[in-house]
Amino acid sequence: MHFEEEQAFYEANRTELRSKYAGKRVVIVKDQILGVYDSDREAMQETAKTRPRGSFMVKYIPVDPQKEVIRLSPFYNTTNP
Repeated sequence: MHFEEEQAFYEANRTELRSKYAGKRVVIVKDQILGVYDSDREAMQETAKTRPRGSFMVKYIPVDPQKEVIRLSPFYNTTNP
């Protein structure tokens, strides 16, 4: 999985997501928010209970938009098609 769909969803909904979830981590699969968490670790641990590793993106929603960075799941598997 290359997360293009998830990143496109985030970009299309950035303003709304920031207004709702600034300072949080959201888990995105395709065009859905699966969960909202306070830390990357919590997001990864909770989501990995129900989703395979590499099948979701954890996105930090910064309070300050100037500090936004793209981060992939640390479990991203480059061997997945």
